[in-house]
Amino acid sequence: MPRRHRSHSTEFKRQVVAEYHGGETLHALGRRHDLSRNLIRIWIEKAEAGALDDDAAAAELMAEYETRVAALERLAGRQALEIEFLKRAQRSGRSPTNEPTSGTVGPAGSRSGGDAN
Repeated sequence: MPRRHRSHSTEFKRQVVAEYHGGETLHALGRRHDLSRNLIRIWIEKAEAGALDDDAAAAELMAEYETRVAALERLAGRQALEIEFLKRAQRSGRSPTNEPTSGTVGPAGSRSGGDAN
């Protein structure tokens, strides 16, 4: 049966590497965690090169981006609803196009040109 691709957290990778450095054999780690010994070797090399730290930083940045994207999607959704509401209101005649849309509404003021007579 073919194995499916699995993704492991940086913390898990660090844990496996720490267990290896603590004296565990590749064979024992592979059996316990259901990992290939070659994959564990790769993680050990990455840890020694500092690449696992880069992976953690990239994962953190990705999480921040995903949070920001979700917030922007919510904002876009709200704005789409507002636009649809305003279009419906305009179509139903609630806001006539021939009247001014400024905030000041009332009778026209008198012109004061000095002509009081």
